Amino acid sequence: MFTGIIEETGIIKEINRGSKSVKLCIEASKGLEETNLGDSISTNGICLTVVELGQNTFSVDVIAETLRKTNLIKLSIGSRVNLERALKLSDRLGGHLVSGHVDGLGVISNIVMEDIARIISIETDFDLLKYIITKGSIAIDGISLTVIYVDEHSFKVSIIPRTAAETNLLGKKIGDTVNLETDIIARYAGKLLLKSNKQNENTGKSKIDMDFLIENGF
Repeated sequence: MFTGIIEETGIIKEINRGSKSVKLCIEASKGLEETNLGDSISTNGICLTVVELGQNTFSVDVIAETLRKTNLIKLSIGSRVNLERALKLSDRLGGHLVSGHVDGLGVISNIVMEDIARIISIETDFDLLKYIITKGSIAIDGISLTVIYVDEHSFKVSIIPRTAAETNLLGKKIGDTVNLETDIIARYAGKLLLKSNKQNENTGKSKIDMDFLIENGF
């Protein structure tokens, strides 16, 4: 698990492409002294496993399923990526719980400045938008952000200067794709409601009671 609070931006140093996979070598300036082979590092919001360690670099393997659902396929040598090591139980949870399992892609449709804030509009599919609410949390390329607006086609987030400076957001432009992970609690709640609605259709009455909640882990 991660928090969505980016520790640093890394730089893609090597890209080795297989027939349906990619191996990335990423330069990082801090944090690797506590990193071991097999550790998880969120890379642009994607939970990836460290398979090689260098003095200032680490390498990860990216399988076909990850390439299909994320923007990693668009990276090139020199691209900057957001990095966060896995959460320690003793850490402060400054953002929100982020699994590193990307739900899908969004496309930046507009960027405007509002005094010191950078307002970014992102279009995405309704299958993701149904889990996004105003004042709720969203992970964009691994960055924990608060939603300030949402409709049936897009949503908006407001970026403070510190977040923009310490992530790869300053380099983003209209038309760029971003990895999106919706709030995990919203996804569980959505599945629970779907299950309840199907039972309602069969019985004609609601089945949400204490037994139902206990059966589903609540």
